Amino acid sequence: MLLECFHHATRSNWAYAYDENTIHLRFRTKRDDVDEVYAITGDKYDWEAHYKELKMDKLASDHFFDYWEIGIRPKHKRFSYGFRIRAGSETVWMVESGIYHEQPTPPGGYYEFPYIHPVDIFRAPEWAKEAVFYQIFTDRFANGDTSNDPEGTGEWGGQPETEGFFGGDLKGVMDHLDYLADLGINAIYFTPLFKSPSNHKYDTIDYMEIDPQFGDEKDLKRLVKMCHDKGIRVVLDAVFNHSGVEFGPFRDVVKNGENSKYKDWFHIHSFPVTVAENQANYDTFGFYGHMPKLNTANPEVKKYLLHVAAYWLREMDIDGWRLDVANEIDHRFWREFRIAVKAIKPDAYIIGEVWSDSMLWLMGDQFDSVMNYPFADKALSFFSGCAKDGYTFANEISRLLVRYPQQTNEVIFNLLCSHDTPRVLTMVGEDKRRLKLAVVFLLTYIGTPCIFYGDEIGLKGGADPDCRKCMEWDYDRQDRELFDFYKLIIALRKNYPVLRHGRFRFLMAEPGDCRIIYERLDDEMHFTVWMNNTAERTVLSHPMETNDWHDALSGEHVEVTDGVMNIELDELGYRIMYRKIV
Repeated sequence: MLLECFHHATRSNWAYAYDENTIHLRFRTKRDDVDEVYAITGDKYDWEAHYKELKMDKLASDHFFDYWEIGIRPKHKRFSYGFRIRAGSETVWMVESGIYHEQPTPPGGYYEFPYIHPVDIFRAPEWAKEAVFYQIFTDRFANGDTSNDPEGTGEWGGQPETEGFFGGDLKGVMDHLDYLADLGINAIYFTPLFKSPSNHKYDTIDYMEIDPQFGDEKDLKRLVKMCHDKGIRVVLDAVFNHSGVEFGPFRDVVKNGENSKYKDWFHIHSFPVTVAENQANYDTFGFYGHMPKLNTANPEVKKYLLHVAAYWLREMDIDGWRLDVANEIDHRFWREFRIAVKAIKPDAYIIGEVWSDSMLWLMGDQFDSVMNYPFADKALSFFSGCAKDGYTFANEISRLLVRYPQQTNEVIFNLLCSHDTPRVLTMVGEDKRRLKLAVVFLLTYIGTPCIFYGDEIGLKGGADPDCRKCMEWDYDRQDRELFDFYKLIIALRKNYPVLRHGRFRFLMAEPGDCRIIYERLDDEMHFTVWMNNTAERTVLSHPMETNDWHDALSGEHVEVTDGVMNIELDELGYRIMYRKIV
């Protein structure tokens, strides 16, 4: 055994309380290097009376390591523990004080979980586990009220440019809520709605005013009420990293310089303030001079922004916030943000825009979730062709799974594309079969899925601004077969809790093979998903212990012969099987 590959830590995603009675432990070994791992547990105050040896399951594997996991329910909500690792005839023990070839006398030197304190448990909103989100870029979704169209509004369906408007508004969303409900959507994420000179609204002028091109507060309040009546939650976009140059406090700094009472609201390097693209003498979002960065460590800025967050939660009854450029704002601000938001609405869903490993924000004191762009990258690089085999794909997805605790994985915000990326249909070469494979994976994977408006009826588009095309409302120009497919898979996810809460694991993912099988499993149901990510018909085979499997979409019974299930798949085809456990 390569002992130097062993890893465990008494924190974060390696040892954590899943709920008030359960502790999850994880342990890492070199891939394919050990046969079994046991958690050796007991109470430090009476080890013998509570001593247990519990076999750990292999949760996942990546290119280099295997990851083992077990859930433990200690009688007194505390325990000490170590690990026994066996490979062939060799056995070693690992505890906090080191690695030994004989079991060290417990409990001295063992790892310890002192106590499960309910107040310390990371709890994401339960409704987020059930949600299927739909992202709406409001200017491009539907124009329900032409009287509020901005000057120069283009004809609906025209080619989008970086600048320019098409007139979408809140009334347009209200007019199409039945469409979303029919699709199966039960949560909406809106890009920013607050007053701004742009079509995207990420350069805010006034955080306390709905942009007139979208409507007003009454419209938003009515929309939220209509959504709630249909069982649809509403999440708004908060741009607290930066404002626009027309934001009142920044205009005051430009006008009054060092004498402005708002000069410390921003990161100003020198005076007078010079507003110029790429040459600003103040910190900005990226190098965009029209987006000055806010100083969120300033008490006045903090008070103002927390008031903004609280106001829209309280007055509009929204259900959460998506936080733009969240990783560029200090952690102390986000901790106070969470306290303020949860005091008003304990089940508000807080999603941070962080594009990389986000564990620092997901410790239970800041965000509930982050936008899982790494998931999108891995999924689309696999389903857009066969350049990457199933082995590599499974390794990459498994590595994402072990980044976070289970309760985080259950609500991680999964997407295939957004307003910041090319459209998913474009990224898979406009091949609907490949799109369907990616969507099936999205909707049968662990986490909270989000669909970008129009993907379900075949909208295409490259990078911004092409990905922000107008929604197609002409029924005859919509891909209704694709719509029905989305509707079918969304309904499947909503009808079977195992697809929202169950354990995820790859069953088959081999080097040089673009075919995969994976499972979702809980105490009541067992699902397996079979995918042929190749351009040739194939038969996939895998051992199955029982003969009580059915096709989840057709209801057809599926035979298991001599302990093996053989599934014939069309080129770029898939099948979803299930069986009841109880």
